[in-house]
Amino acid sequence: MEHLNRISQQPDIMGGKACIRGMRVTVSMVVGQIGSGHSVEEILTDYPYLEREDIMQALRYAAWRAEEREVMLTGA
Repeated sequence: MEHLNRISQQPDIMGGKACIRGMRVTVSMVVGQIGSGHSVEEILTDYPYLEREDIMQALRYAAWRAEEREVMLTGA
């Protein structure tokens, strides 16, 4: 996975959810806004403390997490 230097997870911020640069803005909030039809420009207007690269990394992080899968191993 490429380096995602804008995504942070800290137990004391938003319950350890993936956030943007340690702020109380979660990756899921950003992805939810995009999924609801909001453009990147609209999100940047609504959240002026975010930067375009914050949103792009949030989307890349979410895509990476969606590709994860758990493989159950059976015992012999």
